[in-house]
Amino acid sequence: MTDATALTPGEIAKIAARIDRPVVLVGLMGVGKSTVGRRLAAMLGTDFVDVDDEIERAADRTVSEIFEAHGEAYFRAGERRVIARLMEEAHGVIATGGGAFVDPETRALILDQAIAVWLDCDIDTLVERTSRRNDRPLLRNGSAREILTDLKDRRGAAYAEAQIHLVTDNGPHSETAQRILEAIDAWL
Repeated sequence: MTDATALTPGEIAKIAARIDRPVVLVGLMGVGKSTVGRRLAAMLGTDFVDVDDEIERAADRTVSEIFEAHGEAYFRAGERRVIARLMEEAHGVIATGGGAFVDPETRALILDQAIAVWLDCDIDTLVERTSRRNDRPLLRNGSAREILTDLKDRRGAAYAEAQIHLVTDNGPHSETAQRILEAIDAWL
């Protein structure tokens, strides 16, 4: 996308006016849900919420600490409650953790009450992006490439249930946000 094909503020406003529920970004860790989500919310003139940040604030512990102390099943149950609350509060753009949409109950909730956008990208990009931080509990024990490849294979069918699927690249976040808006416009 070049600036010549960029959506105008008027076009963005028309799309925003048609969105009647939260836009929930799903996909593997490292695809850019939080970064792109902030940009998308700014374009739409709405708020952005990161589920992991909300969980950490509510629990007064990091996601890694919750995983270590209680395990993934406990974390996913709490994550589902937080997502339900955020959607009930009518936040505009919500970024989920990588495994949230894989949980059948959470996925059903999002598909029923939101527009789910699956952000997807290649493994090389995911490995590079996730190597920038060391707070990813699922990447602590083994090769990031192998773990991410396995997660992508296991979670792909669940992610594919999202209403919108967008393959991202290393382009500007504003371009990805515009592509999301164009896909939502086409879907609506």
